[in-house]
Amino acid sequence: MGEAREKLWTKDFVLLTVCNLLLFITIQMQTPTFPAYVKQAFQADDFIVSLVISLFCIAAVVARVFTGEALKTKSSKMLAIIALCFVGLATAGYYFADGIVFFLLMRMVVGIGFGMGSTTFPTIVSNVIPNRRIGEGMGYFGLSTSLAMALGPMIGLTLLNQFGFGSMLVTVVLLIALIFPLMQIIRAYGKQPGPAKNAEAPTGLGRFFDKKLLLPAALNFCLSITYGGVLSFLALYGKETHIENVGSFFLFNAIAMVLIRPFSGKLFDRKGHMAVLPPGAIFVGVSLLILSLASTQSILLVSAFFYGLGYGTIQPSIQAWMVKQVSPEQRGMANGVFFNSIDLGIAVGSMLLGVLATHSSYSVMYRWSALSMLLFLVIYFLSQIVNGKGKKAAMTSENAGI
Repeated sequence: MGEAREKLWTKDFVLLTVCNLLLFITIQMQTPTFPAYVKQAFQADDFIVSLVISLFCIAAVVARVFTGEALKTKSSKMLAIIALCFVGLATAGYYFADGIVFFLLMRMVVGIGFGMGSTTFPTIVSNVIPNRRIGEGMGYFGLSTSLAMALGPMIGLTLLNQFGFGSMLVTVVLLIALIFPLMQIIRAYGKQPGPAKNAEAPTGLGRFFDKKLLLPAALNFCLSITYGGVLSFLALYGKETHIENVGSFFLFNAIAMVLIRPFSGKLFDRKGHMAVLPPGAIFVGVSLLILSLASTQSILLVSAFFYGLGYGTIQPSIQAWMVKQVSPEQRGMANGVFFNSIDLGIAVGSMLLGVLATHSSYSVMYRWSALSMLLFLVIYFLSQIVNGKGKKAAMTSENAGI
């Protein structure tokens, strides 16, 4: 009973959520704005534009693999500070890029910093949430990520269009600087869990990945393919369809996420992932089909609302699912796998969908991206059928033994 009454909304939990929100906002401000900027400033084609997203994601993926392992022995505060320094300094470095090679190099450095930070903050927060409220706590913490992924692009596009590229970069650096004093107030850095009693520490590749995470990671990957298409090409799609202020897509996306998250979180805690993942996938798929037909801003906003309902239902639920699947000392690894599946999906999505757009149109590209959510549903239901047969076989074997 005592554990059930433990507070969730502690000072450390709130501050860590705010730090995570600010970090993700700075990254998401850059993500949709850079493709259009690179295309204009460096006369780049769609493949080079896709590298702006893909190289960043690949760098983040590699950084997370090693950060998850480092969190077992190294200071989480030190790792977070290093991450923020990488992001802040490399973002300032964009301003001095006079060629696409240096620009892409800075993107990779930012990716390394983001990979470290996006693994470190969720791991720290998962160790201050009461164990019996881990699903609820990670759900609310995950909302900071979802909100940033919705609000960041809107803020970035607005700053870029109204004040220019330099002003956007200054804003990003200032937001990163704001995280440092907040980190000094947090006292949870030392709460790293040790290995459970009588438990063998994973060895080899097991240190970096647990097979129990394969299914949720695969589903997260499918979802993120669609987000790669939205981030990389929405601004360019707006020009193709002559829709002004496409940044409003992210505002309505954010509104839908805020509205759906309290209901989807409670539903996940009570009924499990079966109750939230299939409906969320349908919402996202419908959103992309609507987006592919958008000719006015009203249709664009309807698409954004459906996308927010689906994305806000799926992503925090998958993160809570993955954290609950592993032991406390593996949470760094689980958070790394969660965000790696996002970035790999975004990287693959931006590259494949970029090729599709080059040979067709952005409208056709978004229609094809909806198939990723069909794949999501196929993988999910096949896994449930296989798991159901496995449980039935185990029960039959157990009864035969009796």
